[in-house]
Amino acid sequence: MAYHPLKQVIEAADKAITEEDFDSLMAFYADDATLVIKPGMIATGKEQIHKAFLAIAEYFNHSLVVKQGAMHVIQGGNTALVIMETVLETTDNTGVTSCISRRATYVFREDPVGKWLCVIDNSYGTDLLGAM
Repeated sequence: MAYHPLKQVIEAADKAITEEDFDSLMAFYADDATLVIKPGMIATGKEQIHKAFLAIAEYFNHSLVVKQGAMHVIQGGNTALVIMETVLETTDNTGVTSCISRRATYVFREDPVGKWLCVIDNSYGTDLLGAM
């Protein structure tokens, strides 16, 4: 993929997730954004998304590390679809580590001053189809 500014945006958001800096993380989301928490469960709006990330951190024993793999950005006007490999590394409360790789899909919208904001955060990607 040719360089796209969304790569840096996503890296910064993933760093905020890893550091559990959820207040700063909210700057990456549009006010009307939707987060897929898990198949069948979504959070809409920054308040719900913030609460969801607090619960996600707890679920993963405050050990979640988010990394990026391959990424492809398809942009049309001020909207971009990001298809990428998202890698989640975790350690449970017994010290067992695991690595989960997902083919995520994200939708971003560029605001009038050129800032990209996430409007749909779906780390499950098309795996949601199998969960229905």
